[in-house]
Amino acid sequence: MTWAFRRQIFYVSVFIALFAGFAFLTLSPRFNKAPSCMDGKQNGAETGVDCGGACERACISQVDELSVLWARSFRVIPGRYNAVAYLENHNKNVAVNKISYRFRFADANNVYIGKREGSTFIPPSGKIAVFEPAINIGNSIPVYTTFEFTQMPEWVQVVEERINQSQIIFSKVLLANETTSPKLFLSVKNDSLSVVKDLNIVAILYDNNHNAISASRTFMERLLEEEEKEASFTWPEPFSSVVVVKEIIPMYNFWSSK
Repeated sequence: MTWAFRRQIFYVSVFIALFAGFAFLTLSPRFNKAPSCMDGKQNGAETGVDCGGACERACISQVDELSVLWARSFRVIPGRYNAVAYLENHNKNVAVNKISYRFRFADANNVYIGKREGSTFIPPSGKIAVFEPAINIGNSIPVYTTFEFTQMPEWVQVVEERINQSQIIFSKVLLANETTSPKLFLSVKNDSLSVVKDLNIVAILYDNNHNAISASRTFMERLLEEEEKEASFTWPEPFSSVVVVKEIIPMYNFWSSK
């Protein structure tokens, strides 16, 4: 073997070593990725594929389904109704940022007379009121009202501290003019250090048998930290029964709170 040939072998060996080193540095991260919540595998601290543990997304297998306790329509004036679906989230630390739904209405003969679609968020742990106002069904009367979600919920884990950052308290609840043009007054306080935005307040009224007889909604664009404001609800017609219980449900997306 000549000296020139040995020199060529040396240069080729150096080139191969440099190329192999470069290939290792380039390809190694692809084959040795750290576990993530978007890699399509159950790894790291996950309790399912890209869910649970340190991932934001909750695993469906570990989440209880939402309960639809009832859905009803309440007359506002002849031909116009408000619809309410009363739900319960049994999960303490999971929520849904946005989910689509559908109300369907039928008359006394169970004949379909209309629908109303929309979207809402599902806060963690508690009762939820999905409210659709001013439904115009003409001369028909919605005797039967059904409610359903039109997509699967995307559950998100919420830490306890985040839940406790937003607390709404109601006080001084007063119903007036019940037999003429009812009005409901109350005080709303943001008992937290977060600004609550787009606050919908749903009032559901019950008779002495705890049957819901009417419902209404009011809106507050913003409620500053530890701020208290007055709110009111109005009805153009008297109720069909005497109101015994007044349930007030705050509905706001706490992801939008700051």
